[in-house]
Amino acid sequence: MKVVIIKYNAGNIFSVDYALKRIGVEAEITGDIEKIKSADKVIFPGVGEASTTMAYLREHKLDEVICNLKQPVLGICIGMQLLCASSEEGNAKCLGVFDEKVLRFAPQDPTIKVPHMGWNTISHNGEGLFKGLPENPYVYYVHSFYATVGNDTVATTDYVHPFSASLNKGNFYAVQFHPEKSGEIGEKILKNFIEL
Repeated sequence: MKVVIIKYNAGNIFSVDYALKRIGVEAEITGDIEKIKSADKVIFPGVGEASTTMAYLREHKLDEVICNLKQPVLGICIGMQLLCASSEEGNAKCLGVFDEKVLRFAPQDPTIKVPHMGWNTISHNGEGLFKGLPENPYVYYVHSFYATVGNDTVATTDYVHPFSASLNKGNFYAVQFHPEKSGEIGEKILKNFIEL
């Protein structure tokens, strides 16, 4: 099985590669369009800023490639946000795979910190990425922006208010949290993706 991690101008890509190695999966980190298209599974991870990252994807024609992939695709963190319709971060028009919008956390309570950082629970549907997981497992987050809850939402977390912890539409799967930093629960989610 050929697993590709999309290489672009985002951080945190290598920690996803290490997490895959821990579950016995060798992935290739590449920005090569043909290699991405021919992969069995594609992972679109990263940490970064939405508008500059979208500009990079468009410049390198990766926006069209990602949207047209037919194999299972997993977006992680900014990868999930960029698969949404738009982001308030830099007022970015995103890839539009999911209909949800990405907004900035704006808590009314000054004691609630942004970014949302650390462990929190997810409420999930027990299918796809979440097959075999316990109810309300803990996962690790670091983010200041969130995807709204909508038709593609398959898991939620409550911080300030409920938001999409995970989205799924067809062959596109995405998580806002970091499975590569979420211990055994994260490893199980990555395994579930590889076994889709």
